[in-house]
Amino acid sequence: MIFSLFRLLRVVLTLVGVAWTSCCSVYAAEIETAQNQETVNVIRNLLVATQPGMVINTISPSPIAGLYKVVIGNGQTIFVSEDAKFLIPGDMYQVRPEGLVNLGEGERNKVRKDILAGLDDSDMIIFAAHGESKAVLSVFTDVDCPYCRKLHEEIDQLNDYGITVRYLAFPRTGLESETYHKMVSTWCANNPRQAFTEAKMGKDIPEVSCENPVAEQYELGRQLGVTGTPALVFDDGTIVPGYIPADNLAQYLLE
Repeated sequence: MIFSLFRLLRVVLTLVGVAWTSCCSVYAAEIETAQNQETVNVIRNLLVATQPGMVINTISPSPIAGLYKVVIGNGQTIFVSEDAKFLIPGDMYQVRPEGLVNLGEGERNKVRKDILAGLDDSDMIIFAAHGESKAVLSVFTDVDCPYCRKLHEEIDQLNDYGITVRYLAFPRTGLESETYHKMVSTWCANNPRQAFTEAKMGKDIPEVSCENPVAEQYELGRQLGVTGTPALVFDDGTIVPGYIPADNLAQYLLE
């Protein structure tokens, strides 16, 4: 009987301990959340007061204690001390088994992915996959760029792999260049896909004009970090500059 009472007492004390620990853990989490929110408000107020044109996406604790991560409109990151007295622009790298991982680039990938997902397909020149579309590749391109032309020479091969290619305009010589006007004519043609392929082959295409997204896509590319062409943007928002052979692209996109 005494043994049973001791066992009962031990069980009761254990349950009380568990309940106390759970209660205090929740309470501590609530305090930490409140403190984080207070810090976030201080940082936001500082940035709004000193950088009124800055678009603030998120403010959250970084992996380093006492340092908060601010993601701004174009996906760039700023790290701010919790007392809001020190600001560090740039990326943070984390050591992982696979090597150094750029945490800032991960944020920019998310921004690019969301922006590209919201674009209207009718504003792009699209070469759809043959059969089932297994992956979508968005490409900022220039019709006069040699490596853009080399990539487009393999468009059928990419489509055969099941890869849909969406082209966006990025006249790398700017909005006053001959290439810009050529790309406007491409986007405004009666058959944009045909005009696009002909322009990529160096053929002359009829000069036409209409309401078009070429300038807007050029500015979007600059916002997303495009500096040259072709610029390949994968489904997850990862951006890779330069030409990649179709076989290698398929291996990466379809693995």
